[in-house]
Amino acid sequence: MVKLNKIYTRTGDAGQTRLGDMSLTVKHDPRVDAYGDVDETNSSLGLARAALGGGHELDAALKRIQNDLFDLGGDLCVPESDEPLGFEPLRITEGQVTRLETEIDALNARLSRLNSFILPGGSEAAARLHLSRTICRRAERKLSALIAGGARINPAALKYLNRLSDLIFVMARITNDEGRSDVLWVPGGER
Repeated sequence: MVKLNKIYTRTGDAGQTRLGDMSLTVKHDPRVDAYGDVDETNSSLGLARAALGGGHELDAALKRIQNDLFDLGGDLCVPESDEPLGFEPLRITEGQVTRLETEIDALNARLSRLNSFILPGGSEAAARLHLSRTICRRAERKLSALIAGGARINPAALKYLNRLSDLIFVMARITNDEGRSDVLWVPGGER
């Protein structure tokens, strides 16, 4: 159980922060940057949920995804290590990735095929979902760079972000009257 009795610690006053294993690092550490983008994705999904309204068919899935994103942040803030931590770190699972794939397939089956890229827009909720998608893609790029730099990361974490951005894209289309209100890109059409 998480208990937050004190909101400020003053650790950040010198540009440092603690990871989940209690090691000290700088706030601009690429790991902190990556899970910061995961947090931003989560916040943007909160705005999308508010635009959709509580009774929308996607609300329960988005709420669960927001919880998953907290799990993902917890995963990323505890570096993988061969040393015992004294606790079992929270990690994203392959089951969470598979659930996203199942949701993508179910929602995408309701949509007509795309013959063009679509512009982020349509309804306010769809536009907010598209913004969430792009923030999620940024988090994915940062996590990929972290891995390329040699950081040991749970492989399911990167898969989760990759599938999530795809699911959010499909959700935006569902929100746009099942794709009928999507705004299509017209290459060179505004010259």
